[in-house]
Amino acid sequence: MFAWFQNLLPKTGNFFEQFEAHAASLTVAADALAKLMRGGPDIAIHIRTIESEEHKADDITRDVLHDVRRTFLTPFDRSAITAMIGKMDDAIDQMQKTSGAVELYSITEFDPEMLAMADLIVEGAAMAAEAMPLLRNVSANGARLHQLTARLVALEGDADKLNFTGLKKLYETHGKADPTRFFLGNEIYRHLEKVCDKLEDVGNQIDGLVIDHA
Repeated sequence: MFAWFQNLLPKTGNFFEQFEAHAASLTVAADALAKLMRGGPDIAIHIRTIESEEHKADDITRDVLHDVRRTFLTPFDRSAITAMIGKMDDAIDQMQKTSGAVELYSITEFDPEMLAMADLIVEGAAMAAEAMPLLRNVSANGARLHQLTARLVALEGDADKLNFTGLKKLYETHGKADPTRFFLGNEIYRHLEKVCDKLEDVGNQIDGLVIDHA
């Protein structure tokens, strides 16, 4: 009976392809977020791009969670697969929340530190996208994967410094004179910092796979 049940299950899944497709949406959304932070007349277009990519990523995540339950052989532990796609999905979800706050409060001007944080997010998303194909052979690619994860973790520290500097300048300029302006800026900084936190989580998850399989 067990052998019969095994024959009904797919022998392997398409998890690597799904990781790579999700990372592709992550990079498109990150690029749109960086363009959004530059302001200009196309803010609404960039918001819609992020929203569209977040929906694509959600679909991929659902497919992974479905496939991991019904696939007989998986390249990593099932918990590692679901954690990996979950961490990436958290990152793009937070990008969408950032653009949602911009839309909600009709923000059209952004601080230089916000733009610099968005550029770090672009870099982090690109590193995550580079890492995904390398997971097909962790043993052979362990050194490069470790470099990428080290940078993803360091990126979060760089973002923290920008967040502190930007908030301090924002408070000194608008904290007392224009509390609403300070509140709105603080909201954007908070969301951007969370995106960087989520990308760090992706790096830590990749590093865990390297430790377990390299």
